[in-house]
Amino acid sequence: MKISLNEQLNEHKNVLIDSKRSKLIEKSIENKDAFISKNGALATWTPVESTGRSPKDTYIVKNKESENKIDWDSPNNIPLDSDVFELIWEDAIQILGEKNELFITNRVIGADSKYALKVKTVADNSLTALFTLNMFREQDNSKESIFKDNEFQLIVLPYDKLKDKNYSDRIRSDMIIASDFDSKRGVVIGSAYGGSVKKLMFTAMNFLLPDKNVLPIHCSANEGKDGNSAIFLGLSGTGKTTLSGDKNRALLGDDEHGWSDDGIFNFENGCYAKMIDIDPKKESEIYDAVMHKDDYRNHGAIIENAMMYPDGAFDYFDDRLTKNSRASYPLKFLKNIKKSSKSIPPKTVIFLTADANGVLPPVAKLSTKQAMFWYLMGYTSKLAGTETGIVDPQTVFSRFFGEPFMPRNPDDYAQMFGKYIEKYGTAVYLINTGWTGGPYGEGKRFDIMVTRRIVNAVLSNELNNVEYKKEPNFKLNIPLTCLGVSEDILDPKNTWKDKNDYDTRAKKLAGEFAIHFDKSFKGKVDSFLEEVCPGK
Repeated sequence: MKISLNEQLNEHKNVLIDSKRSKLIEKSIENKDAFISKNGALATWTPVESTGRSPKDTYIVKNKESENKIDWDSPNNIPLDSDVFELIWEDAIQILGEKNELFITNRVIGADSKYALKVKTVADNSLTALFTLNMFREQDNSKESIFKDNEFQLIVLPYDKLKDKNYSDRIRSDMIIASDFDSKRGVVIGSAYGGSVKKLMFTAMNFLLPDKNVLPIHCSANEGKDGNSAIFLGLSGTGKTTLSGDKNRALLGDDEHGWSDDGIFNFENGCYAKMIDIDPKKESEIYDAVMHKDDYRNHGAIIENAMMYPDGAFDYFDDRLTKNSRASYPLKFLKNIKKSSKSIPPKTVIFLTADANGVLPPVAKLSTKQAMFWYLMGYTSKLAGTETGIVDPQTVFSRFFGEPFMPRNPDDYAQMFGKYIEKYGTAVYLINTGWTGGPYGEGKRFDIMVTRRIVNAVLSNELNNVEYKKEPNFKLNIPLTCLGVSEDILDPKNTWKDKNDYDTRAKKLAGEFAIHFDKSFKGKVDSFLEEVCPGK
């Protein structure tokens, strides 16, 4: 007999609802979901299949109501039949009924209560409940949300596996992370990676908000003492977290935000930071947030899959377990934050790229069309493996700097972004934190102090009144001067010994832009974006 989630919860004899943080910490220790580290943070280790996201096991339910809004050509949007989802949902409810105790948390996604989505998380694991306290926000009933009648229900069973033969031939494995945007339900079974919970909910917001005239952005955001805000977009390794963490600017958040006519707002209550190779000096804010000493009942930072010695000390440079060790902690653990996590519409948008080809300028100012294009492409480059002794940059495109989590048709996000930067006169800059004077192995990476000087010049409007010249390969506007930065490096071609080698490399990368645009976006976005595409 079918039973609803609420019926199952009402019948269960041991359900802990919205337990205090300290209670969930104690439960996590009692149940051996986590262990106390030397500084009081919680350490946990997951099965090997749960040390990162599982994109091939992540599904979106294909419903008639919403299927035309989702880009099913994207490899990240894997469709799931609604009847299969219903069977999995029923199985998840049945599994909950077999557990000795259950944990419920009622939180919201979104710092602006006008756009906050209520989320009820039901789990059999106290650490999962604590994770939602770290990452999702307290409910605020001071205003009525546009989602007031639409609670999102999320079932999380991190250590169970799917066994039902009725649908096993229609999914890839015994693990699943699935979202039904229309019924506002989600399920995580078999993944103990905290990011599966976080990203499922943020992907749902990234789908829902554009229909409410709100642009969701995968970015960090901060605010200056003058009240003006800025957002930073960039893929892993581009310096997004480091550069947005500025002692002179208050942090709103470091991962997901919404942009409405009311301003920008953080989705989260906390951060989920990479800890591998973390430098206590260069990334002191993050390090201190995780590693400060406190009684374990007050701490509650969750450190996933990092090497910990018997005395409770961590070695973040040991990657034998995974290169993706993570820490979840509340924003309040950081020193320089804006408590409301809200600000006015951004005066500045910064796209960060780590170009290992060494052909992009350290800074360029983008027109509206260019801003929409570079937002759409989400370019950076990463380094190949060194097994053969050959290291060569690999081009990476991730639409909107967060492709796996932006499920809608690409024109939805691109057009809204263009509308808002035009409406609010937002300046958009591309900043290259990668290589200069040649590609990786020949040139050198931009010094972080040079990049910081450029970021400060952008945020203080210093580059508004300088002369620019057009760069031919990528059609970019390059400033001729930037106070405190050598003029020699502003034009990337000047830094190469062999100018012909630069031209060859630049044309090759520009050609990759053109190929990717035609393959992924031609006919799906406004044709005027093709005008500013490199290589065309």
